Amino acid sequence: MSGRTTVERVATAIELAHASQPDLNAFTSFDDERATERAVELDAHISNGENIGSLQGTPIAVKDLIDHSGRVTTNGSAFFRKIPSASAPCVEMLEQAGAVVVGRTGLHEFAFGFSSENPFWGAVRNPWDLDTSPGGSSGGSASAVAAGIVPIALGTDTGGSIRVPAALCGTYGLKVTHGRISLKGVFPLVPSIDTVGPLANSTDNIDLSYRAMSGDATPEPTPTKFRFGVPEPWFSDAPLDNEIATEFQTVIDALRTLGHTVGSVQIPGSLPSDQLWNAIAEEVREVHSRFRSEGREYGSDVSQRLDAADLVSAAEIEGAHQWQRELRNAFAEAFEQVDFLITPTIPVRRKVIGEDLINGQPYRSVLSYFSAVVNHSLHPAIALPLTNSGTPPASLQIIGPRQSESRLIGLSRYLDSEKLAGFLSSPFGPSASSPIPRPG
Repeated sequence: MSGRTTVERVATAIELAHASQPDLNAFTSFDDERATERAVELDAHISNGENIGSLQGTPIAVKDLIDHSGRVTTNGSAFFRKIPSASAPCVEMLEQAGAVVVGRTGLHEFAFGFSSENPFWGAVRNPWDLDTSPGGSSGGSASAVAAGIVPIALGTDTGGSIRVPAALCGTYGLKVTHGRISLKGVFPLVPSIDTVGPLANSTDNIDLSYRAMSGDATPEPTPTKFRFGVPEPWFSDAPLDNEIATEFQTVIDALRTLGHTVGSVQIPGSLPSDQLWNAIAEEVREVHSRFRSEGREYGSDVSQRLDAADLVSAAEIEGAHQWQRELRNAFAEAFEQVDFLITPTIPVRRKVIGEDLINGQPYRSVLSYFSAVVNHSLHPAIALPLTNSGTPPASLQIIGPRQSESRLIGLSRYLDSEKLAGFLSSPFGPSASSPIPRPG
């Protein structure tokens, strides 16, 4: 730690959040008074020699569909307003570990998209380039971390909504095994595959926040020689920009130089298809049925997707569930051959706000190409910003066996130490925040 008090660090985060809001629109609300009061309380405990937890007064931000006691949850919508009497367990556990919530972050309406271009709250913007999207649906959380406002922010991930923003904004992002972190108090999109997790400016901060929320005490394994698999035909069919393809090959070459093996592994059914949509349609309909029957207002983007969900037949839904079962078996078989799967996190480097196509293809299908399939497999994955890869940095996705979060975090730390991955502060924000010291 730099020696700064919790009050000083929280005050800086609050100042940066407000100062950046006209440009980034990363927040839907601020918690200045309560955050300041909590910072004072934590500093008092510290001065008494008490251990306030592993996060030690770190300012954080929370995506605005995750409940925080006494604060309005909006889901980024025109009509949803809830003041919860209790925080979601993931928020409560972060606070118990010493975190201080400074605000709630913007998102794609009801987390149902990948741009965070919200018709009711305005577009969230990417601190690397204000004309570009931070991705979605956890765009505000990624923007806040990339801009140096907070070192950790909470997001959710149903089809890539942590990893896509992490990639577009150059942060770390962890999608956990389905069920690893409680979803209580988190407004659902697709309950059978929803996850909640952290975006952060370092592996350390991913580690500390993940462990606080999950209670996972599994030690990180000692680095060894790994078997990495590039999934096929998933990878070869990707709509890759040339520069992302080049950066990914650079990572493969570096891993081989370090003594690891990298080869192709076949995963039947991994190519993104209509099955991704058909598998979620029924749950999406159920989540929104009451609001729609009441004639509630949705933005055109989400309204069109809800209308499309109504058109998916029972037979198509059952076929998609069968595809899910086969996909999960294929992933299990792949992990008998390799330790980790690797892909680019996203096939491109940026998405321009207001444009619905990327290289002539619908932006949602491009941005989610490497992420959505992972949610249906139920496996964990981490997105890492690659060093020396341009601005914003290219991003590497590493997928692990179920319940292997500690191994993914350990691998992330190893790639940091080998200078393959690392956080680069965006031009918009201050220099990268110092890592949170470990207690003791």
